[in-house]
Amino acid sequence: MSEPIKIRMGGYGPPTTGFSKALKFIGDKLAAEFGPRVAIDYIWNIMDHGHKAEDILTLVENGDITLGYQSSSYLTDRVPELGFVDLPFLFASNAQARGAMDGELGKFLAAKTEERIGYRILGWFENGFRHISNRLRPIHRPADMKGMKIRVLPSEIHRRTFELLGAVAMRMDLTEAIAMIKAGTLDAQENPLANTVTYGVHNFHKFHTLTYHFYISRPVFLHRASFDAWPAELQRAMRTAVIEAVAFQRRLVIEENDSARRTIEAAGCEIVELNASEHDAFVAAVQPLLADARKMYGDAMFKMVPKI
Repeated sequence: MSEPIKIRMGGYGPPTTGFSKALKFIGDKLAAEFGPRVAIDYIWNIMDHGHKAEDILTLVENGDITLGYQSSSYLTDRVPELGFVDLPFLFASNAQARGAMDGELGKFLAAKTEERIGYRILGWFENGFRHISNRLRPIHRPADMKGMKIRVLPSEIHRRTFELLGAVAMRMDLTEAIAMIKAGTLDAQENPLANTVTYGVHNFHKFHTLTYHFYISRPVFLHRASFDAWPAELQRAMRTAVIEAVAFQRRLVIEENDSARRTIEAAGCEIVELNASEHDAFVAAVQPLLADARKMYGDAMFKMVPKI
């Protein structure tokens, strides 16, 4: 009997998160179909094993992990086109963003990534809309962020966005950010509410503002050499399992964020919901960046965003 095909899946959150549950969803589908012909293994949180969150990229690229996920912003240094989906206020709703990532835009970005990195990208998990939390004061307008030290993802567009909003943008890995938040040396961070709770930030940041400033996807990527060497039937099954897992994970996002909001409120934190005027002030502040993006990316990529 030949040795089973080993498939190790990994991420950077506890097994209770929707992302981890989606990995288990994939593994269960493959195990049910292929039985002893595959050996499924999981590393739910690589940070529990001494890694940074961003290390998932090289672990998959090197084949130490077969399948992983990571916010697309972490790849913008190597795949500049991914910076397009880092633009603030690019999407107005989950439905519009999902349509873009499942459609022409997502296919284009997957192809550009595969041109430069040894991945196979089979789908896009939803990290979702991001909001700002901080330890200093309520935020209603960009002026409230003046001088505030905020952690940003490794994206030049993210850095510029928060500089235009008046903050001091500090690029760092999640592990560093969590340590500084606990130490009180980092004023602010931005994340979906579910992530804010998963990493315990709400225990240190009293003020939360629902800005919906970025929508971030997490590509589901595989070690290309391993995937391409699999039998065609296993490749097809993995593609199908990922598509179904993406739909499963996105359904969980709404539940997770609703639960996270209740947790934040129960901790005695303050949640600010921007009115139309306040929201427009944030959009106005980043217009120079959006104007530059038109020149950088051209109209073609903007046309890949479905109309609402």
